Amino acid sequence: MQKIIKGDVVQVTKGRDAGKKGKVLEYNTLTCRALVEGINMVKKAKRKTQQDQKGGITTIESSISIANIMPVCKKCDKPARVGFSRLKDGTKTRICRSCKEAI
Repeated sequence: MQKIIKGDVVQVTKGRDAGKKGKVLEYNTLTCRALVEGINMVKKAKRKTQQDQKGGITTIESSISIANIMPVCKKCDKPARVGFSRLKDGTKTRICRSCKEAI
């Protein structure tokens, strides 16, 4: 089980976007990088095509290392260290280390 999954709300801990929150759009396990909504925005030159008649420079999200983000606990509303726990029915779940609430 992974500590960060698609759809989580995360907060950036390091870099130029430190302190900002966003939702995880994609997660790549091979490169250990995540694409977060509104975080690590970069400018990219787009070529004019038949679908996109207007070319030019656009701003898109770039991936960020998972070492620089932490999931936000819904109860604490703070970045949380993630632990794992087994429920009574035997399923494994992620928990917040500080408040012991399921993430």
